[in-house]
Formats: sequence, structure tokens, C-alpha cells
Amino acid sequence: MAVACLKHIQTHTVQRQLVDFMTSRQAKLQEDTYFRVMRILQENPDLTQRELAEKLGISVGGLNYCLKALMEKGLVKMKNFANSKNKFGYVYVLTPTGMAEKAAITHRFLKRKMDEYEALKSEIEALRSEVEKSGGEGDQKA
Repeated sequence: MAVACLKHIQTHTVQRQLVDFMTSRQAKLQEDTYFRVMRILQENPDLTQRELAEKLGISVGGLNYCLKALMEKGLVKMKNFANSKNKFGYVYVLTPTGMAEKAAITHRFLKRKMDEYEALKSEIEALRSEVEKSGGEGDQKA
């Protein structure tokens, strides 16, 4: 009975860790998307949703969902602007809160990318050592 209970707890713990990992990974991907959207909008506020989606490599529906979330959070707002190249006459602008959040996201994004870079460097070095130990077979260009 105790063994079965322990196995159940261990299984539940592993499942919880997997859910936490996936949720964390999903949250990071979502934050990365928000960062990219805000970054492009700051430079080009009068892009159409189609143009913005193309720049990001996502669907227009996915972008629309993202923009709605950013607007609900008060980070982006849509303003009427007669001189916009957008045929609907609106632009997306970052709010003051959006500018502050973009700065915070930029910091987290840069840290995450630097961590990924360091991990890649370590992996490349390990692979180089492995290739050297195996007699240097194959192409060593990296």
C-alpha cells in the first residue's frame, strides 16, 4: 500500500513538473510574441494587421488574438489617424504602461537569449571535444 501511494505521488510530481515546464515554456513563448509585436509597433505603428503578421511569421488570427490581449492589459491602444497608410485609418501605439512593460520584457528576453547562447556555446564545446576524441571524423566547421 505504501509503495503504491509513493508511486502515485512520484507520478503526480513528474506530471506536475511537466505541466509546469510546458506552462512556463508557453508563457515564455507568449511573452516573446508580445515583445516582438510591441517592438515592431513602436517602430511602425501604422502597419496593417496583415503586414505585422507577415513580419512576425504568424497568422492574422494569431496576431489579432495577441493585439486584443495587449489592449486588454492596457499595453497597446488603437488610435484613429487620418494620415495612416492603413486603409482603416488607425494605428497601434504603445501606452506609457506598454513602454514600461516593453522595457521589462526586453530585459527578460535578453537574459533568456544570453542564457540560451551560453548553453549553446557549452554544447558546441562538448560536441567539439567529442569529435576530437573520436578521431576528428567528419566536417569540423562550425
